This record gives sequence, structure tokens and C-alpha cells, in this order.
Amino acid sequence: MPKLWNQTIEEHKRAVRDAVLETAATLVAEQGLRGVTMSRIAEESGIGRATLYKYFPDVESILMAWHGRQIAGHLDELAELRDRAGTPGERLEAVLERYAFMQQQRHGQGGELSAVLHRGDHVAHAERHLRHFVQGLLAEGVQAGDVRDDVSPDELTGYCLHALAGAGGLSSKAAVRRLVAVTLAGLRPQD
Repeated sequence: MPKLWNQTIEEHKRAVRDAVLETAATLVAEQGLRGVTMSRIAEESGIGRATLYKYFPDVESILMAWHGRQIAGHLDELAELRDRAGTPGERLEAVLERYAFMQQQRHGQGGELSAVLHRGDHVAHAERHLRHFVQGLLAEGVQAGDVRDDVSPDELTGYCLHALAGAGGLSSKAAVRRLVAVTLAGLRPQD
């Protein structure tokens, strides 16, 4: 097949997949997890049920794909903050603050949906990736003198991620920022 034809087919598949993922997420937000069916997703996406089944076997697989895309977007956003210009301390603060706000937003998801979405391998992979790059930022911070050196970057990574998971229970941006400030204070070199 000509290259243009292959590109057009791939673009079409990507567009269909994106439409299905967005439709499913919207329906779950509006009706809850139990109110969403493959038929409804197909109808709202504007595709036939048979076509939908060529892409996904069930609602759960659609939601897992949607969640995987969301996680990848979050990791990309954190990586952009990590890679921007600035001192290791400034970049670390930006990453940790954004991560805390992501935790706060995540808390708004329903318990049943969250239970479905957070049991996949994609979550464990994303957590390993996140730990690795936060640990790298902390190691840079140690080298620059921005982060304490009496605790290993691996232990400090666990401290940061566990502390900032607490942002999920906070209701205001100011509270999230205070939590980030307290977390960062624990990272500073000891006098």
C-alpha cells in the first residue's frame, strides 16, 4: 500500500480511538461507571458497535486505555517541568507542586472508578517512572547543595511522594501549596 494510504488509515484509527476514549470518560463522569455500556459508547461516539468491538473488548478496557493516556500526559507534563531551565531546587519545587495538584484532582474521582483504574500494570509502570525521575531531581539537588545529603535520594523520593499523596484530601489550592512547602522544608540541607 502507498505510504499516504497507511498514514491516512493510522490517523483514522487514532481519531476513532480518541473519540471512544473521550466519549467513555464523559459518560462515566455524567452517569457513573455502572451506567456506561458499549452500546452507549458506540452511539455517542458515532461509530457502530461492531467497529467499537474491533478496538476494545469491553468498557473496562476503554477506561484503562483512557487512564493510561491521562497518566502519560501527566508524566509528560512533569517531565517538561523537570527539564526546563532553572536550578535543581526550582525544578524540584515545580515538579512536586504540580504532582501535589494532580493528587488533589485525582481525589475527585469516584471510589469505584478509581478502584478500576488504579489496578493496572500501567499504574505501576508510571509510578516507577515517576520515582526514577524525582529521584534524579533529588540527586541533582544534593549535588547543587539544594537538598540534604544525610538521607539517600531514594528515601527522600518516598518521603516526597507519600507526603504529597496527602494533597488528595485537601480542598484548597492554598492548603496544597502549604503541604508542598512543608515537604520542601524537609528536603533542605540541615545546618
